[in-house]
Amino acid sequence: LVATPIGNLDDITYRAVKVLGSVDLIAAEDTRKTKILLDHYAISKPMVSYFNYNERQRTPQLIEKLRQGQSIALVSDAGTPGISDPAYHIVHSALASSIPIIPIPGPSAFISALVVSGLPTDRFVFEGFLPVKKGRKTKLGILSTEPRTIILYESPHRILKTLGEIQSVFGDRNVVVARELTKKFEEIVRGPISSILPQLSAKPTRGEYVLVVEGYIPS
Repeated sequence: LVATPIGNLDDITYRAVKVLGSVDLIAAEDTRKTKILLDHYAISKPMVSYFNYNERQRTPQLIEKLRQGQSIALVSDAGTPGISDPAYHIVHSALASSIPIIPIPGPSAFISALVVSGLPTDRFVFEGFLPVKKGRKTKLGILSTEPRTIILYESPHRILKTLGEIQSVFGDRNVVVARELTKKFEEIVRGPISSILPQLSAKPTRGEYVLVVEGYIPS
């Protein structure tokens, strides 16, 4: 499992470059995006797609290749595979077949946002993406009394709605909204939701967002 840059291509590790250049096959969430990374480092390797909608079908095929002695690097679009990205099914199947799994650590968007948030980092909970519809209000209700720092991922299409819903359920909590981390238009905004919502509403919402929310503090 090879972690790849979340934006800036220079954030890849020497080890990751070495591994990507030495495996027999690369299973990529988006082969087009991964090709940009491989071309940047002059790596030419066969690729196959491995994403949410084909991972159950693709996993047995990859496991068979591993059984035959091939080496495979699994990468997501960006960051660490398995963190809100495909990886669980092939890891589970590989373990069941006594196939070794090697983590090649590297960037993770939620860790990057957390450590610069200014909110407590000693205890936190990562929830990934909230349910789009069913179970959304229930999940927010549960998280409203979570004392640890809460980390969420959100799309540009729902970030304003999500912040509004959090304010309605949690109250006017301190939050950190991080956008386009390590990229040219990186932006990190901190403060109570009441001050952040007008800032975000005043301009187009673009890019992927990490939302870090202050934990519940009993009054």
